[in-house]
Amino acid sequence: MTRRDFARNLSAVALAPLAPAAETQRVLPEAEYRHYIDEFNADDKEDEGGPIKNAQAWDWMARNIPFFACPDREIERTYYFRWWTYRKHIHETPGGFLITEFLKKVNHAGEFNALSCALGHHIAEGRWLRDPRYLDQNIHFWLRGGENGGLRKNYHQFSGWTAAAIYDRYLADGRRDFLLSYLDPLILDYTTWERERLTESGLFWQRDVSDGMEESVSGGRRVKNLRPSINSYMYGNAKAIAAIATMAGKDAVAREYAEKAARLKALVHERLWNRGAGFFETVLESGESANVREEIGFTPWYFDLPDDRAEYAAAWKQLMDPEGFFAPFGPTTAERRHPGFKLAYSGDDCQWNGPSWPFSTTITLRAMANLLEGYRQNAVTRQDWFRIFDIYARSQQLKLEDGRVIPWIDENLNPLTGEWLARSRKVAKRTFYGRGDHYNHSGYCDLVITGLVGLRPSVGEKINVKPLSPAEWDWFCLDRVPYHGRTVSIAFDRSGKRFGKGRGLRILST
Repeated sequence: MTRRDFARNLSAVALAPLAPAAETQRVLPEAEYRHYIDEFNADDKEDEGGPIKNAQAWDWMARNIPFFACPDREIERTYYFRWWTYRKHIHETPGGFLITEFLKKVNHAGEFNALSCALGHHIAEGRWLRDPRYLDQNIHFWLRGGENGGLRKNYHQFSGWTAAAIYDRYLADGRRDFLLSYLDPLILDYTTWERERLTESGLFWQRDVSDGMEESVSGGRRVKNLRPSINSYMYGNAKAIAAIATMAGKDAVAREYAEKAARLKALVHERLWNRGAGFFETVLESGESANVREEIGFTPWYFDLPDDRAEYAAAWKQLMDPEGFFAPFGPTTAERRHPGFKLAYSGDDCQWNGPSWPFSTTITLRAMANLLEGYRQNAVTRQDWFRIFDIYARSQQLKLEDGRVIPWIDENLNPLTGEWLARSRKVAKRTFYGRGDHYNHSGYCDLVITGLVGLRPSVGEKINVKPLSPAEWDWFCLDRVPYHGRTVSIAFDRSGKRFGKGRGLRILST
């Protein structure tokens, strides 16, 4: 089958309704992947973690995760590693499950070591688990677990896209009643952000540290700037609330939030687009552009905010430019040509003025997938997406003292060497205590599912599959994915001999 035939087959699949398959549902023999979990357990001290211990990791994964196979063993191994790691962060509180960011206690966290910075990533990953309790109770913790059943006290410690993430979860699981039950808390969340951060300009301000991105080129811990990140998040949140309100039959609320989204969209184009630089950039308190391209300039596409114009899409050329954001273990968080770019081995451990952060790489890759699917542009290609994804997958490793290389996820990377920068600095100062071990501050499994395999969740009974896998792959499979109340398997088999389900792309559901 040629790549052209493959693309034609995908178009047909995207229009086909979901229907139960007569064929056997399980495509992958799950036991063949247990060796990954055994390897992860063998290399882990397990000095911290939730109630699902390493000894139970395989059983938990077999019950909960979609299984995945592809010709690239590093990409495949990292997929199982990230689920194995995610499981460590599922903790129990008196009020239910909580998904944490750090395994070890950190001073800036709230009760039960809770932080909201990566909540959107936690929801994106966790929506593919078969047991909904983990996310149901985690969402309850933040939106209804505070005083008098309201927002958690430290919930607005960081910017976030919670409403958009919860709506995206609904697109995957189809659980309408759960979604509608959170309309009022999400409205409270939004209006609280308006009270705390909305400026007279109509845009939201934020300090870089409260965006989870301290010591950025464009800001500082005490500087109130208009950043593309928080304003994109709030656009996505407003758009999601409008959609939820429409489903609930609350037309006035839907109109109100659709108008909020439209205003934010117009203002982001008007105020945050630096025409000379061809990039969405931070605007300083003075009203002037910070005049630096930062990775957060790609964030608007995560929520499909920018207009479909070549002028805006051209910004993505910077991602593949070595003077822009491209690096061997990147992308970088600030453009490499800027004099403020640095890879600091002094000062704050967590700087966002150059190092590569998995948090931002996750957002960039999903934003890029949206660009490739929904925009007319010639700035980047699907091959570029895979190149960045492949770099990301291979950066998630650690070389041990004995020379072995194991899967690893930590805080930030030196984008030129692949060294875990904050970790290295703490080791050098002999103050290292494993703060970033198995850091749950980013996503990967969702990128495999929605990007690499291309399952694009949507409303209704149609299934939309648009893989970003490389053309040279002869096969891949995502097995037993919970989707709209069904179990779906997606397999591409060029010869038809690998999985025995026929040639080309096959989608099975039960």
